[in-house]
Amino acid sequence: MTRIFTDYQERWLTGVALLALVGFIGWMDSFFVMWAFLGLIYIFAFYEAMKLFDLTAPSMYVWAVVLWIVAYFYPNPDDLFFLMAVIFASSLAYFHNFDKRLLLPFLYPVSGILFFLILYQDFGIAAMFWLLVTVAFTDVGAFFTGKAIGKTKFSDTSPNKTVEGVIGGVIAATAAGSFAGLYIVDWGTAFVVSLVTSVASVFGDLFESYLKREAGVKDSGDLLPGHGGILDRIDGYLFGAIIMVIALRSLL
Repeated sequence: MTRIFTDYQERWLTGVALLALVGFIGWMDSFFVMWAFLGLIYIFAFYEAMKLFDLTAPSMYVWAVVLWIVAYFYPNPDDLFFLMAVIFASSLAYFHNFDKRLLLPFLYPVSGILFFLILYQDFGIAAMFWLLVTVAFTDVGAFFTGKAIGKTKFSDTSPNKTVEGVIGGVIAATAAGSFAGLYIVDWGTAFVVSLVTSVASVFGDLFESYLKREAGVKDSGDLLPGHGGILDRIDGYLFGAIIMVIALRSLL
């Protein structure tokens, strides 16, 4: 057990630092501060996604920034992806030679990060904490369970993931998330939302692994020591946030 901590010391230290920063942002509980913090994550994630999709179009960053500014004032940020889709589809129809792939970064990771903002806006800081606990326990539970008893490969997309690790992570996350969710909902709802959010986060991580394999890279970036890029750290949250919002909307 000690070796796990020493071998991954840089990863753990970076994780603790990130947790402290996120805790401070949560303690402030300000919509503007949360929007600005998520906006910083958003820009780095967008940049990494552009590289993963092998896109070089500087104007896309302008569109990305404008979209995030609009999200601050617009009451339903989840509408904005569809607005971008209409704009891109119209451009494609009009210009003919418009690169269809330019919509991809707005699908991933932009749509997921918009749902971060929606989760905070509609359900408050307690829901953000709930999401953090659920996805974090999915990762940590899968890591330790996989190291201890993992034998069966989960998917060719991510050879290091094991079925045993995934199951262990989902069980740990559902248990921990169910308690975290009690600040907002009853036990049964907290259990269901935690379960589906945890499963979604597994596939969020898997999807980013797929993108990296397609791009032929190990990490999406090198901003975070021991973790890689921003997308490497938030991949599970991007799917988890969407499913948590959908689940809460459907069950409340």
